[in-house]
Amino acid sequence: MTNLHVEVVRVFTDPDGRFGNPLGIVNGSLVPEPDRQAVAAALGYSETVYVDDAATGTLRIYSATGEMPFAGHPTVGAAAYLHTHGHPVHTLHVPAGPIQVTRTGDIFAVRADTTWGSSWDWHQLSTPDEVLAADPASYSAGHTFLWSWQNEPAGIIRARAFAPAMNVEEDEATGSAVTQLTAHLARDLHIIQGAGSHLHTTWRPPTHATVGGRVVAEPPRTL
Repeated sequence: MTNLHVEVVRVFTDPDGRFGNPLGIVNGSLVPEPDRQAVAAALGYSETVYVDDAATGTLRIYSATGEMPFAGHPTVGAAAYLHTHGHPVHTLHVPAGPIQVTRTGDIFAVRADTTWGSSWDWHQLSTPDEVLAADPASYSAGHTFLWSWQNEPAGIIRARAFAPAMNVEEDEATGSAVTQLTAHLARDLHIIQGAGSHLHTTWRPPTHATVGGRVVAEPPRTL
C-alpha cells in the first residue's frame, strides 16, 4: 500500500496546545481489515483510528499489536476530528458499544463503561517527583500506570503509563486507564500525564465515566 493519506491530531493537549498523544486517522475505505494492524504499526502511534462511516461516527481502533474494542484518546480525537470536518456526531460506534460524545468549549469528551480498556497494574507513589523519576526501561511487560496526588483536594493527579504489551514504551495520555482510576477513586479528576498532557474525567456511577480534553491538528502524513 502506497500514498495512503493519514490525518494526524494530538489529543489531551495542555491549555496552550502543547503535548498530547498523537493519533493517526485514516479513511477506513482505503485500508482493508487484514491490513489495518500493519498500517497502525507502520505509523508508529499508540493507536490509529479507521473511520468506516463519518456520518454515523463508526470507528475501528488498532494498535501495533491488534484491534482494540475501545480506547480513550482515539475516540476523543476522532470526535474532535469529525466535528471539525462537518460531522458533529453525538455518538460514536466502536466494537465495545456506543459512546456518547459531548463538547464543552474546546474540550471534547466521551462517556465510557469503566470496565472497558486494558487491564493495568496500578502503583500509587508518594509524590509527583517519584512519578517523574520512573525509568520506562524498568517496565518491560504488561501495562503499568504510576500516579500520585499533585493536589488531592482539587483532584489533580500526576501520572505516567507504560504499555510494552502494546509495543508502547510510554503512553503519553491514556483515556481508558484514567476512566478506570476515576471509578476506583469515585471522583472527578484532572490528570496530568506523561510530558504534560491534560485529561479531565467525571465520575458517572455506577459504571461509567467521561474522559475529555483538547485536540490540536497536526500536519497530515502520507504512508
